[in-house]
Amino acid sequence: MVTLLNYGIRAGKPEENFILRYHKHDVGEDQCTSSLVKHIKDPLPLVWSLVRRFDQPQIYKPFVSRCVINGDMQIGTVREVNVKSGLPATVSKERLELLDDEEHILSMRIVGGDLRLKNYSSIITVHPEIIDGRPGTLAIESFVVDVPEGNTKDETCYFVEALIKCNLVSLADISEDLAMQDQMEPIDRV
Repeated sequence: MVTLLNYGIRAGKPEENFILRYHKHDVGEDQCTSSLVKHIKDPLPLVWSLVRRFDQPQIYKPFVSRCVINGDMQIGTVREVNVKSGLPATVSKERLELLDDEEHILSMRIVGGDLRLKNYSSIITVHPEIIDGRPGTLAIESFVVDVPEGNTKDETCYFVEALIKCNLVSLADISEDLAMQDQMEPIDRV
């Protein structure tokens, strides 16, 4: 289950504290934003090894068919992502804004392509937690994006939230499959 948390929250639950600390977006009047939370029953090192692969989002993002990155993976690196059919787009150009292996934060911004998501940026963080007495991971993804002309804030948020929910569920499924294969070690880094 993916939990949706809207901004305007106050500190309390661990996920709310993490959102207040790490998921800060400057939100304009014609933009929408939200945060989604997923509890994953696999250890943080395994989940982070999937999330941190800016160069291979197709590992867990089901709407990505291919990713091309030129050069080393560093802040400012741009990837070109091919989107699978079924979405109203074919390509997205995305810039890596932050990759922090100690705090487990990845932030990216869409800088081109044919997606209708203008001024889109997202932050995903992962945090250790205990689930059913075992090491697990709390994954949080937040975003901000312009509301396209002809759409409402609710419609825009609903569309983006649906994509992120699919990504987070897939992240949990892929990490679970890897854990069941006894691949408890993180996937090799580039």
